[in-house]
Amino acid sequence: QVRLVESGGGSVQPGGSLRLSCVASGYTYTRTFMGWFRQAPGKEREGVAAIYTGTDITHIADSVKGRFTISRDYSVNTLYLQMSSLKPEDTGLYYCAGQDHWNGESWHRPAAYQLWGQGTQVTVDS
Repeated sequence: QVRLVESGGGSVQPGGSLRLSCVASGYTYTRTFMGWFRQAPGKEREGVAAIYTGTDITHIADSVKGRFTISRDYSVNTLYLQMSSLKPEDTGLYYCAGQDHWNGESWHRPAAYQLWGQGTQVTVDS
């Protein structure tokens, strides 16, 4: 059984940094995306970044490009999101997501992913 568990969220001042981790227990799928999403109160879930397993090709949303980096350590089956130069608008619940198959949806759409973690809260506030 696959389990995605996020950690690393917290409160930080604008301009600060955080690194989110997602331990993907039992996740052995290949040629699939793993990604990070976020959701602010009253807003839709937004794709932030994704990485394609095997090739490690990454996609980053324009809203965080140049500030966020996604990476994966296969030796410990962990997905990371390094966030820097954080802004108040980055506040939200951050979710780790994984595909168990590709269904044709684009990487930034929640419908592309079948597996989800519970989320970790990120708050950027002075």
